[in-house]
Amino acid sequence: MAGSDTKLDGRRIAILATDGVEQVELTSPQQALKAAGAKVTVVSLRSGKIQGMNHSEKGEKIDVDAALDSVTQDQFDALVLPGGVANPDYLRVSKPAVDFVRSFFAAGKPVGAICHGPWMVAEADAARGRKMTSWPSLRTDLVNAGATWVDEQVVRDGTLVTSRKPADLDAFNHELISMFAESSHRKAA
Repeated sequence: MAGSDTKLDGRRIAILATDGVEQVELTSPQQALKAAGAKVTVVSLRSGKIQGMNHSEKGEKIDVDAALDSVTQDQFDALVLPGGVANPDYLRVSKPAVDFVRSFFAAGKPVGAICHGPWMVAEADAARGRKMTSWPSLRTDLVNAGATWVDEQVVRDGTLVTSRKPADLDAFNHELISMFAESSHRKAA
């Protein structure tokens, strides 16, 4: 059947975010993944709503589907790390958030990170030896964490996909869906 290689029916995807998330970097992948048939769960440090941002301006409040302390990596097939300056900065000082991200890499599950989201990859000690991209201001941090940084729209290195900014979302979403569909990790529905 045409297009079946990108169907995510039955796949469970976590999007880890908190206040200060770049709104479109959460909502665009969320919509694309759902359209491909995935069950998407927004996970945050606490339940309720988180504050989305449109660059430096407040955006909409985004519903949280699950508090971090109520889920484990075992419940998901893959992870998405959206950016926004404050979002990953808050998350990377949360040991449970860093451990959650690290557990996806330890299990060999696919992870996508965009803009400032790759900060969490570095914080989880999963950047070493990988080719990555990000928002340009993270270049030194990623290089210091052992990554090879490149200025490209989307970069796939094994089970990690990274992109630079909201303008890269179409390419990022396409590569996420492709990588998630190819992954052998699948949580029973």
